[in-house]
Amino acid sequence: MRIEGTRGSVVIVGAGHAGGTVAMELRAAGHGAPVTIVGDEPHVPYQRPPLSKAFLKGGLPEEKLELRPRAWYATHDVDLRLGEPVYAIDRAARRLRLCGGETLAYDHLVLATGVRPARLAVPGANLEGVHHLRGIADARRLATDLGGAGRLVVVGAGFTGLEVAASAATLGCAVTLVARGHKVLSRVASAPVATFLRARHEAAGVAFRFGADVAAFLGDGDRVAGVRLGDGEVLACDRVLVAVGAEANDDLARRAGLACADGGIVVDGSGRTSDPAIFAIGDVSVRPLPYLGGRLVRLESVHNALEQARIAAAVIAETPPPRLEPPWFWSDQYDLKLQTVGLVAEADDLVLRGDPEIGRFAVFHLAGDRLRAVEAINAPLDFAIGKQMVAKDAPISRDALADPSVNIRAVATAH
Repeated sequence: MRIEGTRGSVVIVGAGHAGGTVAMELRAAGHGAPVTIVGDEPHVPYQRPPLSKAFLKGGLPEEKLELRPRAWYATHDVDLRLGEPVYAIDRAARRLRLCGGETLAYDHLVLATGVRPARLAVPGANLEGVHHLRGIADARRLATDLGGAGRLVVVGAGFTGLEVAASAATLGCAVTLVARGHKVLSRVASAPVATFLRARHEAAGVAFRFGADVAAFLGDGDRVAGVRLGDGEVLACDRVLVAVGAEANDDLARRAGLACADGGIVVDGSGRTSDPAIFAIGDVSVRPLPYLGGRLVRLESVHNALEQARIAAAVIAETPPPRLEPPWFWSDQYDLKLQTVGLVAEADDLVLRGDPEIGRFAVFHLAGDRLRAVEAINAPLDFAIGKQMVAKDAPISRDALADPSVNIRAVATAH
């Protein structure tokens, strides 16, 4: 029987934020057994959020995306197997089989395989100039295509769609954003935030088509030249970004017989799958969230990736677990920073503090006398204090929260 705990070898599948962080946390905890990162991209673990923002606009060199320079992995004896996709997991033998035929043994396996962009099954979806954004290679192609300005259609009004629209507008592109819903960030943002963001995009020249479906991408030869909507309108364009959500890369886990549900790999509070030797972390996992009383959810966020990586590393290295936080997110668009903590859908009442007219405000979301979420636009103090209040889960005074003369720090202690 293989040895569990600090002496067990660890293989991490996925060289993204979650996978790279596990390796770093293991070495920081003194885990001295072999650690291997297997990634299907040829890059050392890197951060993805800048791909739709600074990197896309040319303001961030590729090496600045790296979580650690390549030399760190050699110095800390972390074996990198990059550009080598995994074909299968042999759970009985505790071995991975790579697509090239090689096998790797493990005592602990961490699946940090992330997600892939959802595709539109419509005519013309494979035309040149129709982009999806997930990795560095995608961002390079899109950045090159945006270099000549011109006309861009963005399909999808989530975070990626809005961030790319903002970047493209800043680069001088004429941008039209197509959304099936009737507001931006329809699944995650409140009406005040959605209304404000739409107005900011429109001020930058972005046009919107809400309540619209894409029927087809139209080509001029092999190159996209237009988008036909369900009502027959044709939007002329030179390139398209499809940003209609993401699907979990859980195929490897499903083929191995691991429990999967709700579009991801089901794990417990320690990040363990239905096989105790295998963990799943980050975007691909469906985890019990303490903030929601243990309800299973799949979250796509840097916070979730980091938190689960630290949890898994602590379990493997047998060190104290990290302090858990409510989920938090952020998005940069133009000169705006949107910071969110908690889940807006968990509340039924809201209080607005600040002034959207000057571009600095926060929306506090309550369920009874408990704060469940905060959305802050260029209001870092409101976000920071709100994050503490959501985590504390203590009663707060709605009257004090709604009174702009009461400092937000005082609100946190007013009962």
